[in-house]
Amino acid sequence: MNDPTLIEETRRRLAEAGVEYCFATYVDVHGVPKAKSVPLASFAKMARGSELFTVGAMEGMGLIGPQKDECAAVPDLDSLIVLPWDNRYAWFASDLYYHGEPYPNCSRTILKRALARATTRRLVFKLGVEAEFYVYRKEPDGYQPLTRQRFLGPCPAYDVYQNMQAMPFLDPMVRHMNTLGWEVYSFDQEGGHGQIELDFAYTDALTTCDRLIFMRFMAKQVASSIGAVASFMPKPFSNDFRSGAHFNMSLASAADDVNIFDRSQSPVGALGERHQIDFPDAAFHFVGGLLAHAPALTAVCCPTYNSYKGLIAQGDMPDMSWAPVLRCYGRNNRSAMIRLPMNRPCVENRSPDISANFYLAAALSVAAGLDGMERTTDPGAPWNENLYDLVDGRAKEGVATGGPATAGQAPAGPTPDRLPRTLIEALDAFQSDPLVAEVYGTEFRDIFLRQKTKEWDQAFYRVSSEERDQQVEYV
Repeated sequence: MNDPTLIEETRRRLAEAGVEYCFATYVDVHGVPKAKSVPLASFAKMARGSELFTVGAMEGMGLIGPQKDECAAVPDLDSLIVLPWDNRYAWFASDLYYHGEPYPNCSRTILKRALARATTRRLVFKLGVEAEFYVYRKEPDGYQPLTRQRFLGPCPAYDVYQNMQAMPFLDPMVRHMNTLGWEVYSFDQEGGHGQIELDFAYTDALTTCDRLIFMRFMAKQVASSIGAVASFMPKPFSNDFRSGAHFNMSLASAADDVNIFDRSQSPVGALGERHQIDFPDAAFHFVGGLLAHAPALTAVCCPTYNSYKGLIAQGDMPDMSWAPVLRCYGRNNRSAMIRLPMNRPCVENRSPDISANFYLAAALSVAAGLDGMERTTDPGAPWNENLYDLVDGRAKEGVATGGPATAGQAPAGPTPDRLPRTLIEALDAFQSDPLVAEVYGTEFRDIFLRQKTKEWDQAFYRVSSEERDQQVEYV
């Protein structure tokens, strides 16, 4: 709970900033923010947890039934954001409490529990996320890119003209992010028509996840102000790119903030020499843990029915998808699930998409990586080939099939397993992985399974008009 002195200091800051209303926000199972609007005059009570919520009325929160007591939202006062576009409002990330104790099914509380596992090893989990999403205008003929003029080539990535046309959205968005101290270092027109990517400074995982939840809210507000729609649907069109949210992860010493995955700080060990990649052994063990739990991890990194329409090699697209398909890692290989980039000391998981509940995805990610470190897992040899040529073991003409390869060598060995191809397949893995219950608790594990299985059922058994038109007279 919050210290009374800090509550009063924060109230004065809010008053000086012109704040009139406050939100103590938490998220549901989908990562959607929830809160009550509280006038500044009642801020002190809110900061002590006065605002109660019947969480059983929301999706994936537990405590179902009118007889259950409410949860209190207690704001993290260090997470204060005064809305840059309207200083009458202040936003706080919050933790849910039940009967005076942290509520175990609160997503932010789940992440904090997982981070404590790193703390016991005197480590800090750092996270940077490459946020991709689409901005559309809703026209009579459907959703059209914000740029209005559709790019005529196969891929508009990095096109300056398209980027400039999106500046009515990008300029205020970047200004707001920098006002908040997020240090945006680049943004661009991504591969999809109307798709953008925003990249900003990485920090500790809890702060990054708090920011990403707010970023999605802010993007929708900024888009709405110019008559547009910001979409965090992973794959809005079958012939265009998915919106990823690549997780760039590292572990730093709590004592001196030294990145233990940084080869300039930690020596390259036996695994780095064996696999011919200049990373410390701790990074390889972390990768091994991620790969060992990859199917279950995919359920929270790619949590929607639509997500799996993006985890493909090509599909209806004119070229490769740039999304991971196989469960493996590689040296700077953008076709692998896990990439060890050569320009930064981190482990990049390329499977997460922008629809994720970032607290849940980060919690299982750090737990899986630490599990690999505790078991000193060797992830095996890297896959440094174009893995799209190996999907389903069917190589293109002139390309060898099989296992890992070092630079200049043909692969030889079994093709890596595929990542789950559907939400229900990922949920099966999620249910059977013992680490899931350890990280989330059995109650939340079952809550997540119920919610997402219901989503699968609703989408899978629905017969679309397109399907009917294709088959009713011809099958």
